[in-house]
Amino acid sequence: MFTDRTPEARGTNARRWPAPLATWGLTLMLALPLPARAMAAADSLPASPATTTPPTPDPLVQDESSTPAGAPATLKPRPAANAPLTTIKKARLSGRPRTVLRTGPSEGDAIAAVLAPGTELDVLGRSGDWLNVRLTPTESGWVHVSLCELFDDVSGVPMQPNPRLYVRTGSYMLEGYAGGYAFDRKSNSLVLGGRLAYYVLDRLQVETGAAWTHVHRPAEIVESLFGLSLEAEKFHMLFYHLNLTYEFLPGRQMVPFVTGGAGSSVFQGRTETSFNFGAGTTLFLSKRSGMRWEVRDYVFHTGQDQARRLHHNIEFSLGSLLLF
Repeated sequence: MFTDRTPEARGTNARRWPAPLATWGLTLMLALPLPARAMAAADSLPASPATTTPPTPDPLVQDESSTPAGAPATLKPRPAANAPLTTIKKARLSGRPRTVLRTGPSEGDAIAAVLAPGTELDVLGRSGDWLNVRLTPTESGWVHVSLCELFDDVSGVPMQPNPRLYVRTGSYMLEGYAGGYAFDRKSNSLVLGGRLAYYVLDRLQVETGAAWTHVHRPAEIVESLFGLSLEAEKFHMLFYHLNLTYEFLPGRQMVPFVTGGAGSSVFQGRTETSFNFGAGTTLFLSKRSGMRWEVRDYVFHTGQDQARRLHHNIEFSLGSLLLF
């Protein structure tokens, strides 16, 4: 049975409710963990790009992709950045006539394979005087170190035995040389000469030179107004040229080249236009000095009118040079 309270009584109960509510609210606020609230507030704020610093990578990271649900995460090392490349150690079998490989690092283990000398195998590990080598992609064996030779596999390393050393564009090259000269491919005489070259490009030289030789031609039949006679010739010859020389390996220590050009040959009071071509190799002993060997063919005509003859004169030379 409900009784209708007076307004005074209802007003008294209404004033009693705020006090318990305030007490309960304060108790709930104190019960909440303060660190959790602070972390939530921090995560909710946008980070400033100017003050944000990148996190330091941890060398140990959790591998969560292969970890089952509920199992503890496993740690695996993070690969180092710019790790140095390592060469593969290999073993070349040297035992005669055959080399026995074992399944373990001792003579008491079973035979894994019998291979011929010269067989090369990748080395996987070592235990004392025994090497663990790879036989197939899925099998390995053990061999004693006295039955093989160890070496590093450099098959994947590009070989550059003659690297580019210098840029010689704009340099002058002065050469003095001596050699042999075969006039008309019949006589052999000493030749002395010099050359001055300028590197227009690393591959291209402009070259000028002059040389002297004393030609001794053997006796041959010479026709005259009074019949035939047997005559030998001896004369001095001076020749000079202007050439272009092309180098195949510019800037290297050993440089092969080809050359060709035109000039004149002066002998017996006559001057004959000549052309020459040849090839050779320059070996630079230092940045400023070297040696050069080559062969050239000087081609020109001699004689009068219908009696003119074509001559091929082979020159072999060896010289020393300076760059400046």
